[in-house]
Amino acid sequence: MGCQLPIGVFDSGVGGLTVAKEIMSQLPGERILYYGDTARVPYGSKSKETVTEYSRQIIRFLMSQGVKVIVVACNTASALAVDTLRSEFDVPILDVVEPGARAAAAATKNGRIGILGTEGTIRSGMYNKCLYDINPDLGVYSRACPLFVPLVEEGWIYDNITREVIKRYLSDLQGKEIDSLVLGCTHYPLLRNLIDDVAKEVIGSNVTLVNPAVETAKELKTLLAERDMLSDHTHVPEHTFYVSDGAEKFRSFANSILSCTVIETKDVAVKTFE
Repeated sequence: MGCQLPIGVFDSGVGGLTVAKEIMSQLPGERILYYGDTARVPYGSKSKETVTEYSRQIIRFLMSQGVKVIVVACNTASALAVDTLRSEFDVPILDVVEPGARAAAAATKNGRIGILGTEGTIRSGMYNKCLYDINPDLGVYSRACPLFVPLVEEGWIYDNITREVIKRYLSDLQGKEIDSLVLGCTHYPLLRNLIDDVAKEVIGSNVTLVNPAVETAKELKTLLAERDMLSDHTHVPEHTFYVSDGAEKFRSFANSILSCTVIETKDVAVKTFE
């Protein structure tokens, strides 16, 4: 009999839904318990200590709900907190940075990779470290894009203002001959069409966007199989969604992204899980 416990997924807000969506697609029999820390979004401008403490609180809450594995569906928390979290909690914890780096290294043909991320992710240098561990000869060029997360959270996914902001950020990568561009924040795939369009205009027509969410779901599937933790559900399970604020706004946004219908989203303040 398979392990029917849910998979815990968390992010600073709605961005982690891009990871949840991939998990639902690749592991349709698995039940997801999602937490979006919408009251404290964004994480990208916060300190390592703050992001680590927020993540601790969320993981304690998820573990109180009996999850079998945790996916940190936030690049900032992955870059700043995952090593500490893995040392503190007795549950498998997957991040999104390492799978994203491996995918970018596999995708590039000329060895020149661009990273778009939050200030915290870029400042951590985690993508650079992972990529240089794979191949020290790679050329890695990073750009922090702090306005992307609030634009996504506001729902301005197809807005002309968003397009101009993307163009301003990507112009710093012009002339670098980048052919592999990592969407190094789980919010960014929600801007994928605009980023792809602007990237081909500003960086080059041969640039390939890398979405770490896809690779993270693949690695989750492998981990569950190796540990004999795959669910044997034959029907689509009912997923559960929690946020720290704005449940109705979140539910509406989630229903515009996910293939399943989010019937209810519950407010839970994880500050109590000290």
